[in-house]
Formats: sequence, structure tokens, C-alpha cells
Amino acid sequence: MRRFSGDTYLSPAKSTIILIILLFLFSRLSTAWRPWPNQKNNVTEHEFGANKKYEGSSEFVKMKYHMGPVLTSNITVHIIWYGTWPNTQKRIIREFINSISAPGNRSPSVSGWWKTVQLYTDQTDSNVSKTVILGKEKNDRLLSYGKTLTRLSVQSVIKSAITAKTEPLPVNPNSGLYLLVTSDDVYVQDFCQNVCGFHYFTYPSIVGYTLPYAWVGNSAKSCPGVCAYPFVVPSYIPGIKPLKSPNGDVGIDGMISVIAHEIAELATNPLVNAWYAGQDPTFPVEIADLCEGIYGTGGGGSYTGQLLKDGDGATYNMHGIRRRFLVQWVWNNVVNYCTGPNALD
Repeated sequence: MRRFSGDTYLSPAKSTIILIILLFLFSRLSTAWRPWPNQKNNVTEHEFGANKKYEGSSEFVKMKYHMGPVLTSNITVHIIWYGTWPNTQKRIIREFINSISAPGNRSPSVSGWWKTVQLYTDQTDSNVSKTVILGKEKNDRLLSYGKTLTRLSVQSVIKSAITAKTEPLPVNPNSGLYLLVTSDDVYVQDFCQNVCGFHYFTYPSIVGYTLPYAWVGNSAKSCPGVCAYPFVVPSYIPGIKPLKSPNGDVGIDGMISVIAHEIAELATNPLVNAWYAGQDPTFPVEIADLCEGIYGTGGGGSYTGQLLKDGDGATYNMHGIRRRFLVQWVWNNVVNYCTGPNALD
């Protein structure tokens, strides 16, 4: 995620707030790989040629710990539903989050995927928590900040949720994650152009607390070929057939992998000073960024890797409590390549 500093000050009293706003508005937050229009589909294709046995490379990637905190306490995900959300869609997202720590799921499982995230430690050698639970939820059906959100107003939505007069979301800076999901008729700054989701932390001057949060949008009406890939394939990538989504909702099934991406990175790099690759701290490459687009053995570039299919042809790579999901792999810092619970080798 890239952050640019500014040096314009209107007055000494406002200097801190103005600088924060400049940093935030012109930042490049953590983004996932996607088949963006008018861009090379995958930078790894340039580095590794046509070799589909990618799955990461220790020769090119140096994941390092930068001494910041990771989430070692039990993690609670609080959801803010912005816009109109049918219960059918809510249930899919809730089950995925509940599946992260659910014991006894059929292998390959979502909880097996999370075990790779648990490998990351802090200064005391404490691991990322194995426990992720669904917390409180807040609905904003009236779209209090409109149908177009800036990155700054995303933080304002979170502030409203934790300061609401009725049933506010609890504030827990040490183990709470705040997940803002926007419905398919809401546009967030840079959505479909550069991002399908992002994570960061709130500023005390805006929200009142420093809270790790993520935003993920439903791309069903706007750019499913980008943010719901590979369930929808854009026309500028010829020769690839779309996969059938495991839960019958292209937009939501596409969101699941983005939500997984952001939660994994929030757990291992909540304040953007813990685990990431690269020498530039203003542009960290995080554990899910390295494996974007890889869902199975042999994955790399536009090839997803080897996946599973159920009886009706829907494609997935891991089991939840009752449902199936297609979730990207994450970087394993022990073996130095991308891993997932459905790996064949």
C-alpha cells in the first residue's frame, strides 16, 4: 500500500489533520491482483515466462518481519453492511468467516487455509491467533454517506457504526477487525479501476481510535470480470472459460476471496509495519498479494491451478461449515512459496 506525504499546511492548528487527509486520499492501499483493463494481466508472467508451476519463488520474494504487531489475540470480525443486502448473501459471507476457525470441516477446509496465516509471529514469537469469530453487525440500508464513497468517507462510515446511538459496534483495537462491505449499487473510490478491496487502519483524528479495517465491494453490476474473476472472464482475456461459482452468486463468491485476502493481511500486517516483502515501506507487498490468482497446484498468471468440482459443476478449493468456497492461497514464510489446503504436492 503506497502512501504519499504532503507538505501543505493551512495553519499550525490544522496541520496534523490536513496531513492525514492528504496521506489518505492520495494513498495506494493494499490491492489484489486482478485482470485489470489496459494492464499486463500478471507481473509474474514477466518474471517466470510461461511456466505454470509458479506458486511463488524464494529466489524473487523476500518476506520480512518489520517489528510491528500481528493479531495474536482472538480475532473478532465486525461487519458493516452498507446498502441493501439480501439475507441469502449475508449468510454466505457469515459462513465463510465462521468457517475460518471451525473444527472438523471436511478437508480441504477454510480452517486449513488459515493455518498458513497462523505461521506468522510477532516480536515475542507469538503466532497469529487461530481463533477468528464473527462479531457484531451494523446495517446502513439508508446509505448515510451516499452511493459514492471516497477512501476518507469509508472511515466516516466506520465511525458512525461505532458511535451509533443504538447498538453501536464494540471498539476493540487489539483484536477487533472492522469489515465494511458495500452492495452492488455502491461505488467506492478506485473500485474496478485499481481495487476490489483494501485494508488499512483508522485515524484517531477521524474515527477516535486506531482500528484495523477492510473494505470489499460487490462487483456484480459494475466489474464482475475483474473482481469476480474467474467466475466471470473479461472479453480482453480470450480463450478462458468462466468457472461456475460454488454458491450460485457470482458477486458474493467473488467477494469471498477478496475478504479472505484482506483478513489474512490484516492479521499479519494490521498497522502496515509487520510482515511484508519489498524494501519500500510505503509500498508493501503482503502475504496475499504474492499469491493473488493462485487457487491450486500449478497456479500462476491467468491459470488458477488445479481445483475441485462438485456434482453440478461448481468450482471450489475448500470446504466451509456447510458451503464450499474458492479462496486464493497465501504466502507461506516457512517454505517460501504460496500454499493452500488443496495442494496436491
